[in-house]
Amino acid sequence: MKKYLKMLKQTQLFAGVGEDDIFAMLGCLQAKCVTYKKGEHIFRQGEHLSCIAIVADGSIHIQKHDYWGNRSIINIVDVGEMFGEAYAAPDSGALLHDIVAAKDSTVILFDVNKILTVCSSACRFHAMVVKNLFFAISEKNRKLMQKLGHMAKRSTREKLISYLSEEAKRHNSGTFVIPFNRQQLADYLAVDRSAMSNELGKMRDDGLLMFDKNQFTLLQGDIS
Repeated sequence: MKKYLKMLKQTQLFAGVGEDDIFAMLGCLQAKCVTYKKGEHIFRQGEHLSCIAIVADGSIHIQKHDYWGNRSIINIVDVGEMFGEAYAAPDSGALLHDIVAAKDSTVILFDVNKILTVCSSACRFHAMVVKNLFFAISEKNRKLMQKLGHMAKRSTREKLISYLSEEAKRHNSGTFVIPFNRQQLADYLAVDRSAMSNELGKMRDDGLLMFDKNQFTLLQGDIS
């Protein structure tokens, strides 16, 4: 667990807490590391969560399948990011999605009740961690609203423009790398992969962008 202290210090949950203090809190929060193989389920839809998790290594997909097996990627969680906080409240209900390792991954699990309840040893920074959790939930809601904004667009081109424009702003550059391959991007935007690939080709021909695998460069042009 010690090798992840530097990473934990950079997370939203432990913002403002020193490495020594984080290490002292790990036992109080009943933290444990669990490793998963690519494609392995971490949690399944319908389960009840009693923990919050931080990705220590690898990458996690939060996804859902419909009755016919079509997948939608709700979110991608990378190293240092947290998941499960939406179910931190008591009686928050069963998990609505599957949580799957997108590659070989290690996650650190924290008992949510231990986070929300100040322990008998009264850890110096426990209150700060609770406040950080609140801020993290607020940030996650903001990102969800961004995704809903992409999906609310009518056409595949409009969805791509919305998503890629947001990524360019986030990277502060017209050239950037997205965290999805083609199928994952289609799942994320809830569009057909073939139709999306065709639209990307048309957008390239129209001089709107260039791309190589998951690297994109946005160009000046008419986005109508």
